[in-house]
Amino acid sequence: MSALAPVLLHWHARHGRHDLPWQQAPRSAYRVWLAEVMLQQTQVATVIPYYARFLGALPDLPALATASEDAVLALWSGLGYYRRARHLHAAARLCMTRHAGDLPRDFDALAALPGIGRSTAGAILAQAWDLPFAILDGNVKRVLARYHAINGWPGQSAITRELWRHATAHTPQQRAGDYAQAIMDLGAMLCTPQQPDCRHCPLRASCAAHAQALSASLPTPRPRRALPRRRLNWLLLRDAQGRILLVQRDGDGIWPRLWSLPETEHAPEAHAASLAQLRAAPRALPLLRHSFTHFQLEAQPLLFDGAHARDAVRDQPALCWYTPQAAAALALPAPVRRLLKQLPELP
Repeated sequence: MSALAPVLLHWHARHGRHDLPWQQAPRSAYRVWLAEVMLQQTQVATVIPYYARFLGALPDLPALATASEDAVLALWSGLGYYRRARHLHAAARLCMTRHAGDLPRDFDALAALPGIGRSTAGAILAQAWDLPFAILDGNVKRVLARYHAINGWPGQSAITRELWRHATAHTPQQRAGDYAQAIMDLGAMLCTPQQPDCRHCPLRASCAAHAQALSASLPTPRPRRALPRRRLNWLLLRDAQGRILLVQRDGDGIWPRLWSLPETEHAPEAHAASLAQLRAAPRALPLLRHSFTHFQLEAQPLLFDGAHARDAVRDQPALCWYTPQAAAALALPAPVRRLLKQLPELP
């Protein structure tokens, strides 16, 4: 066992988090897996209510595998990065056909499932079965980059390989699950991205970044680049009953298969008129901005009140009129969900 592990385990026993929902019995591989996928790119406080709702509806792997994609996406709606939910669903179905309805304990078989890479596979094996596999999520990368004073953005392949070497070397042969939670907790609670609390850190005496006064500058941030902007119009077609026309997006691009608003970059009134009979000019609502990894979306919502369904689009399954209350049960992109909640009252 490395010198880091026993110190961290001792600290975690006294100060770590022990009441997270996925830590409670029964601590099954499915529950650990669900938490790990939800926690990718998402904070713990945000995940907890989604985790409880998802687990309440789909309590085990067979339930997830037999659920429809629409049901899975609706439960995921608001968490973002919907590819995670699709991979979760696809992996569950593969487990039913290839692994007797459970997650495999073999690392290679587990890591080969959709959405389960090296770190997620290690987290499942360590936390569900206490097997000695390393993890390297964002918190762990930050802790190890500081502990070993590693310069360079962790997204670079050479830096990632170096971090994996350290992660593997520090992972103990016994209590690997406790260690995995301990190092993640250290990153979340003390070794935070900004203003790390070095004064209370159990690794302070042996941390190279602390010794070299580099804690505030490590890990090296991702190189900055300006995000391109995409501007479009969102069409809020509302009828006399307060229903909104929603469209289910296709399987490509952003938000695949989610229900959203009709959109167009040009001639919004003409596009709206092709979908519904219009009675009034649109009202422009406040501009919405939403950042993706590779671009920033600027959506201009245009509210068309008094719209009537056209027969030509009435029977298209990807177009449907919903009240805002009924739409809340659908898989909606987060900015669309916020917009529907903030709609002005009918005139």
